[in-house]
Amino acid sequence: MRKKTFAAAALLAAATLTLSACGSGNDGKSPIAVVTEESDSGKPAIVLDKPFEKPDLVLTDTHGKKYDLRKETQGHPTLLYFGYTHCPDICPTTMSNIAVAKKALPKAEQDELRVVFVTTDPGRDTPAGLGKWLKGIDPQFIGLTGDFATIQAGARSVGITVEPTTKDKNGKLVSVHGTQVIAFSPKTDGGYVYYGENATVDDYTKDLPKLVKGEKP
Repeated sequence: MRKKTFAAAALLAAATLTLSACGSGNDGKSPIAVVTEESDSGKPAIVLDKPFEKPDLVLTDTHGKKYDLRKETQGHPTLLYFGYTHCPDICPTTMSNIAVAKKALPKAEQDELRVVFVTTDPGRDTPAGLGKWLKGIDPQFIGLTGDFATIQAGARSVGITVEPTTKDKNGKLVSVHGTQVIAFSPKTDGGYVYYGENATVDDYTKDLPKLVKGEKP
């Protein structure tokens, strides 16, 4: 299930983008994020006027080792996404779209690109489970898990809301979270482009050659 909401904050002084979350659990009125683009632009990629600083996150990777997001991705083009492996729709679709588009890049650029998936459901997404799930999509993708409060704060620092995993009315565990992919420049390490859940394989295929160079899509 999905919900859409309008965000409102003074973080970036501009019109807001309609953003989404996958899962269920509230009335869809809580703010998700703020970006500098009109909500009806219809564009899959939104270039931010003021880039986000990369989250200061030290979590656990799929091998059970500590992973310092800033240190490990410094100077690399990076796509960051917060989601969970039990998601029935948006999360696997988003990761698969990126994986397919990534294959169109030259091998050297594929190796430079960092695609980081941070779980919003660390209670269920163990390092081993997260690794198995991502391996089926792209073995090069990086999966991170850890303390929920740390993950939540990291997501909030880039304008994405993550809520604790709860049970829906049918007793099913769901994780409600923003569904944006954030692209970080290899030149500045700033998060300068947002992709919404409507971004397609073609969108990523067209934009990745520019993103890996730190250019605007």
